[in-house]
This record gives sequence, structure tokens and C-alpha cells, in this order.
Amino acid sequence: MRELIEKTIDIDEILKSKMGRKARYVPRFVVSWLKHIVHEGEVNRFLWESRHLSGTDWLTECVRYLKMDITIEGLENLPDKNDGRLYTFVSNHPLGGQDGVALGSIIGRHYDGKFRYLVNDLLLNLPGLKPVSIGINKTGKQSRDFPRMVEAGFKGDNHLLMFPAGLNSRKINGEIHDLPWKKTFVVKSVEARRDVVPIYFSGRNSNRFYRIARFSDRFLPFNLAMLFLVDEMYRNVGKSFKVVIGKPIPWQTFDKSKTPMEWAKIVEDKVYEL
Repeated sequence: MRELIEKTIDIDEILKSKMGRKARYVPRFVVSWLKHIVHEGEVNRFLWESRHLSGTDWLTECVRYLKMDITIEGLENLPDKNDGRLYTFVSNHPLGGQDGVALGSIIGRHYDGKFRYLVNDLLLNLPGLKPVSIGINKTGKQSRDFPRMVEAGFKGDNHLLMFPAGLNSRKINGEIHDLPWKKTFVVKSVEARRDVVPIYFSGRNSNRFYRIARFSDRFLPFNLAMLFLVDEMYRNVGKSFKVVIGKPIPWQTFDKSKTPMEWAKIVEDKVYEL
């Protein structure tokens, strides 16, 4: 008898919620392709089998499931969990999935789960991720709440893990590199008096992904490349990655001698030098 698996990711239902009655006109081969590219069956099986886990434990299970071989340098640069202070951890975002869960597992284990991601609110559909996430929707009806949600994150009593580029890395002039980092982490870290800890994560997606991303970024009003991130994640199963943790940057560093955007670029450059 086949095991019944509750669907967390349901392409048919997503199409209905987005398109209403028009969803019936989407050709079945398109629906089948969407289910294939987001690995609906495999993802739902993993989510079902790990449904008893949440937060750091779930993230660590993701690392195991994806057979990630991670080498960490600079672990001694992570501030003591008992120093009574809160920090902003910022990283480049080369993969768009595995880097997020791996860093969450590392930070979560070091700080006993006392951290939060600022993430795209679509990721709140993942039950294991939701307890350690603050969902951000910058384009939909919640966009007016974006500043409030960020404010709540920085005024909360958890460390924050952020990817200041917002999107995962692109191929720029032949190199895998983030899009320009946004200044929010600088402005809010100064306001909240949080030192900033820079982290570099090695890795890349396929050339196919970067071709799609280039086309999407230039010609489409939506992020088509995001649709392929789950497939990229499965293509990266079993690969080796390096994480380099830099020394904390005191929040007082970000003074008026430069604009917040200029400081964000300096921290971005520092991450790529690690």
C-alpha cells in the first residue's frame, strides 16, 4: 500500500490560487513540466519525512539530505553566544537555497536557534523554516509593511542572517557575483547597535541558470530564474562548499564619512576578499 504524503507544494493549487478559473486553460504538459522543474514529488516527500523537525534541526536535516560537504574557516570569529549582544550576519548568495539552509544550520547551532532570516515570504510555506523566518513581500500587497517587518526584525531579540543582494548571484562579466548589496543592513544595524559579521559562501549554479537569469533580468517583469532554483539545488546535491567567517565589524564603523550605500559596497567587497 502506497504511503499517503501530504502535499506542501501543490502546483495545481498554486495555479488555481494565482489564476482562478483560468487555471483550467493551462495545458497539462505545462503543468507537468512545472511539477518536474520544482521537483514537486521529491520536495513533498522530504517535507513529509522531516515534518517532526523545525528551525535549526530542520535546517541541519536539509544539509544532510542534500549531502553537502561543508568546510568552515574562521569559526572562531563567531561572537560568543553568551556575550549578551545581538549581531547581523551578512553573506553573499551564490546558490539561492543550499547556502541559506547551510548558514542557518551553522548560525542556529552556534546560537541555540536564536536567529532569524529576513526571507521572501513565499518561503514561509515551508513549515520547518517558518519558526526562524521573518517573511518579506516587497512587491505584493504587503509591500507597504516591508519597513515595519524589517524594523521588527532588528528590534527583536534574535540575531539576524541576511543576504543583502536580495536575489541570488548572477554571472557578471564572466564571474559569479552578487547584484549590488542594498543598504538596509547598514542603516538598521547602526540603529540597533548590532555589529556586522561578514560571511563568504563558495558555490555556483549551472550555466543554464545564468542564461535564464540574464534573459529574465533584461526582458521579463518577473523573476523567471527563481522557478529553476529548486532544480539547481538538486543539481548541486553532494557537492563541496567552503564557508569563511570574517571578523565582526563594529557598528560604529559605519559613520557619516560615507553613505550607507557606500558602506554596503565596502562590506560586500570585504566578503569577497575572505
